[in-house]
Amino acid sequence: MTDRPIGLDEYPIHQVPLSMRHVATGDRNAYDRCIFHVLDHTGRALLIAGLGVYPNTGVIDAYATLRLGDRLHAVRASDALGDDRLALTVGPLSITVDRPLERLRLRCDADPADPGGLSYDLEWHAAFPAVWEPHHTQYRGGRLTLEGRRFVQAGTCTGTVRAAGTELAVTAGEWTGTRDRSWGVRPIPGEDGGRAAEEARPEGFHWIWCPVRFDDRFVMVIVQEDADGHRTLNEALLVRDGVPDVQLGWPYADITYRAGTRQPERAVLHLTDPARKPLELAAEILTSSPLAVGAGYPPADDWQHGTWRGRGWTDRRTYDLGDPAAHPLAAYGVTDHAARFTLEGRTGYGIFEHGSFGRHDPSGFTGYGDTAPARPAAPRPRPTTTQPREDRS
Repeated sequence: MTDRPIGLDEYPIHQVPLSMRHVATGDRNAYDRCIFHVLDHTGRALLIAGLGVYPNTGVIDAYATLRLGDRLHAVRASDALGDDRLALTVGPLSITVDRPLERLRLRCDADPADPGGLSYDLEWHAAFPAVWEPHHTQYRGGRLTLEGRRFVQAGTCTGTVRAAGTELAVTAGEWTGTRDRSWGVRPIPGEDGGRAAEEARPEGFHWIWCPVRFDDRFVMVIVQEDADGHRTLNEALLVRDGVPDVQLGWPYADITYRAGTRQPERAVLHLTDPARKPLELAAEILTSSPLAVGAGYPPADDWQHGTWRGRGWTDRRTYDLGDPAAHPLAAYGVTDHAARFTLEGRTGYGIFEHGSFGRHDPSGFTGYGDTAPARPAAPRPRPTTTQPREDRS
């Protein structure tokens, strides 16, 4: 292929002495992508949509899943990455940035062969400013395997979603939207894990990611811990229009799991305001969507992000989530739960994203095969130190 300047090279936006066609790293796991959550306040529906670019594998792909009752309707598409990086379209799925950080349009065109299948046309409107998440790094066997810069935002959605012959009217007062944009490097399937895969397998991973929208505020909580409970990512932030953001201390979580699983039924996130006043952000799960089913997140076995499926690949299918045993890999991936939250008498809505695999001492999980007993998880003991240790992973 002849190497020529691309359209973006006209603009003074370069960060390194390379064409905008190229990223600054030769790491095959370079990525740039987004995820949107659109949830109704009754737990009837949860739509998850995303699009990603993987410049060093030459792939662009996108997906959308809709949890409706016990069915998960999925559309996935993948293609060769082209030179027009502003064209966020893959097969029937597209994202249009009408006003950056304020208004975006999400579309999934109907399948002409199945016009009653999943499709949507939505406008996403920001309700609060976008905020940075902590810089995220993760090492395995001495190699930097994940480095991501992310921002997150809460808003509203309006428009229409159709699936299984049902049309849902998405309205601002009855639905909530959240979104996340990230870029950097993170593992793409197809690479030999080498020595690290054999000798540096993590003993445990515990993850909570919660963007929550209230009428007058946005709250973001992130927790990542290893098997010992060592905190490797941490954030609790209160965002309001017109005033500085407020950090809400070092969050702790008490999660009540469904017996025999690690699927949460409810949770309480313990926060602290600047005056050291304890706050409780309580989450009630409304419906759930495992990201390893349909959405292409690890350890999905039918498609994962960034993998080459040939030009013009589109796949539509419906999963039955009524029988959890039918999707055993979902237990080893992150699940996004639409949730109703309460905080100091306010009611809000958002996502309780959670995954807990392997040993996690604060939760009492002893290994990958361990699940919750038929009782609430014991509250974790409060540590005597509030400072994170250096990442050992």
